[in-house]
This record gives sequence, structure tokens and C-alpha cells, in this order.
Amino acid sequence: MAFIFNGLIGDKCHFCFEKRGDNLIRIAIVDDEKFIREHIKKLIEDKQAECLLDTYSTGETLILADKCYDIVFLDIQMDGMNGIETARMLRQKTEDTVLIFITGVKEYVFDAFDVAAFQYLIKPIDEQKFADVFKRAVLEVGKKKQQENGQLFVKTRYRNITLEQNDVLYIESRGKKVEIHTKTDVIDAYARIGELEKQLKQNFYRCHRGYLVNLAFIVEYRNDSITLNNGECIILAKEKYGEFVKVYMRYLKNGGGIFV
Repeated sequence: MAFIFNGLIGDKCHFCFEKRGDNLIRIAIVDDEKFIREHIKKLIEDKQAECLLDTYSTGETLILADKCYDIVFLDIQMDGMNGIETARMLRQKTEDTVLIFITGVKEYVFDAFDVAAFQYLIKPIDEQKFADVFKRAVLEVGKKKQQENGQLFVKTRYRNITLEQNDVLYIESRGKKVEIHTKTDVIDAYARIGELEKQLKQNFYRCHRGYLVNLAFIVEYRNDSITLNNGECIILAKEKYGEFVKVYMRYLKNGGGIFV
């Protein structure tokens, strides 16, 4: 699959694969060593990911570009604005960017956690380690994009599937697995309910340690139960009642409605 170059400005190059559209992953590499920038770019090219890639030699030029990226590979020890300072400025714009720090020393690892770094790569970069980290980063980006598109990604016994969040009534915990109750089916998936709660931030509420409910399907609630529009009742933890009422009222006030 061939690259298409969109132009070259100084050290900043743009390329993407022939397939264009919203599925492109936007990646930035920020390092003051040209060899490192070129090396990481080559490792990404070898993966044949559908992406748009920019390289920068300083944190300042990245910030001044004022672009949104899905993944940023960021050197920590740079002249001028270092990687940690650059990451803090990026986080002021978005919390969704997957940050991967690159450095020759380990002393900044705790600072990396402060800016919610996804991973920490030590120079010289091990190619197998890079491949593993890049694969997980791409999967993380996919999950975030699915959240934005109102989708839920889960793994079943035989396959990985994507569900529309609007089709999910509620999710019930079954230890290391969950039962996802949709409008038409019940799906057994390998996931913990806490992991799905993080994916389903909007319109879903953890009404009990074992249940995650879609607010759009609620027709009635009591101090210990919630009734859905299909007639099913699920448990509402008593200690959650007050918080649930506030969340549900806010949902309705903001235009949320009941699906029928």
C-alpha cells in the first residue's frame, strides 16, 4: 500500500495511505533528534496503518501547529519546552490524545503519570516493544472513536463485535464476564463491568455494583429498583438512590428522552 505525500515544510512531513476519511489515525512525533523521528516514522510505516503523520523537532512547534492528534510520541528531554511541559499544554486542549513518552532516562516516569501518559518507551527503542505499544495505542484510539460514534466494542467467545450504544438496555456483571441486554438479544462478553462503564460515559449509570443501565430506557424507578420499557426490573442500590435521581433528572433536563 503506497503513501501519498501531501507536502513537506521544513522537517514537517505529511503522509497518509490511499484510503482517506474519518478512519485515519492522526499521529505526531516530537523529538529533537532527527534520527529518532525518522526511526519512529519508519516503524509506523512498516505497520501499514491508515494514518496522517506529522513530525516536529520541538514542543513549541507542536503547540503552535494547533492540531488535534489521536497519538503523540513525545520526547521528554528537549531544548526549550520539554516533553512534560508540552504534554500539560496538550492536556489543556484535550484529554483524549494517547500520549507515549520517549526518553533515555527513567526519572520522569511519575511526571508522565501526572499527564495521563499511555506508555513510556526507553531509548534506544526496542522494535518489538514499540510494535506492542503501537498496537495497543491504535486499539485505544479505536475505542475512543467508537465512544464518539456512540458504539461499544466487546469481545465474545468467538469474535469481536461492535454494538450501537442506543441498542443496549443494561449490562449485568457476571464476574469476569458480562451479559449485555440489547433490544433484541442477550450477549455474553469477556469484560468487567467497570471497563464498560468507562466506555459508556454518556447516558449510562452504574445503579448497582452489578448493573449498568441506559437512562434512555427507564420508565419508572423506586428507592430500590428501576423498571425499563421492556418490563424488566433491575436493582438500584439504596446508597445510590440520591445520586441516581440527580443524574436522571439532569439527563431529562438536558433533552434526554425515553426510547420506546
